[in-house]
Amino acid sequence: MRKPWVDQDACIGCELCVINVPEVFRLADHDKAEVYDPGGETEDTIQQEAMDVCPVSCIYWRD
Repeated sequence: MRKPWVDQDACIGCELCVINVPEVFRLADHDKAEVYDPGGETEDTIQQEAMDVCPVSCIYWRD
């Protein structure tokens, strides 16, 4: 199963992934997005609603 991962160095804290897929993403203490429940939504939803809309393309898949 692939799991989403956020590159903390590239994240700008825009919150689009958090707003679109709150079941998977949240804003961490340092105002950067993080994955807290990688299985909280389908891969298709994560891809379309978070990865594809991220303005800095900092969300990736990890096996």
